[in-house]
Amino acid sequence: MGIFARLATLLKSNINDLINRSEDPEKMLNQIVIDMTEQLGEARRQVAASIADEKRLERQVQDEGGRAAEWERRAMLAIRAGDENLAKEALARKKEHETLRDQFQDQWQKQRQAVEQLKLALRALNNKIEEAKRKKNLLIARKKRAEAQRAISETMSGLRNASAFEAFDRMANNIDRMEAEAQAATELNEQFTGDTLATKFSDLEAAHGVDDDLIALKRKMGILPPEAPARPAAVRVEPTKAEELEQSEQEELARALAELDAQQSDPVRLKR
Repeated sequence: MGIFARLATLLKSNINDLINRSEDPEKMLNQIVIDMTEQLGEARRQVAASIADEKRLERQVQDEGGRAAEWERRAMLAIRAGDENLAKEALARKKEHETLRDQFQDQWQKQRQAVEQLKLALRALNNKIEEAKRKKNLLIARKKRAEAQRAISETMSGLRNASAFEAFDRMANNIDRMEAEAQAATELNEQFTGDTLATKFSDLEAAHGVDDDLIALKRKMGILPPEAPARPAAVRVEPTKAEELEQSEQEELARALAELDAQQSDPVRLKR
């Protein structure tokens, strides 16, 4: 029963305290389950040995009972033979085996009761170990969650530190200063290279765009009259090929008539 006492003590120990004292609770819990499983195997072997003892006592009870019956048969045989002294000796031997049978019977009953108790204890112990295996996974999950919460808490503590925000603001100011210096360098470069004319036109175009937006807003609010619709541009119609041919014939006809009029007005040319 010593093995059961040790296992009971192990199962009743405070696992949370073991986790707090252990550098790696997950490994510690795994080792505890391994130890309990090994001790459960040892307990099973001891229970098996107790069961074997019970079976051996049961066989001894049966053997002694058989011997007592055999000496009784021999006593009956001696009586039939008319030898009462021999019958008495056989009955005395029968009595010895019956006494041994009764003693083995008592031991066997006690051993059988002990085996039943051991079986119940072993079954309960196995259930506890299986429950411990299931709880092990839960405890490992709790341990990992606690580690994550601690990491988040440490991170938040670092962010609450004023120096972290001061460093962030200092970096932002440095970037603002770098942008201002770059803009100033660009302006100086434009002044020394004579490229200010493009900048002036760019400013003028930007201002003109703002003026147009202001006028459009005033017209939308009714402060200014709406813009007059633009006159449609004259549409130039391209002549077709037929019209071009007709125009060409008219021009040829006009040139021929002009030449005929000129010949009629010049008598010398007509004589020729």
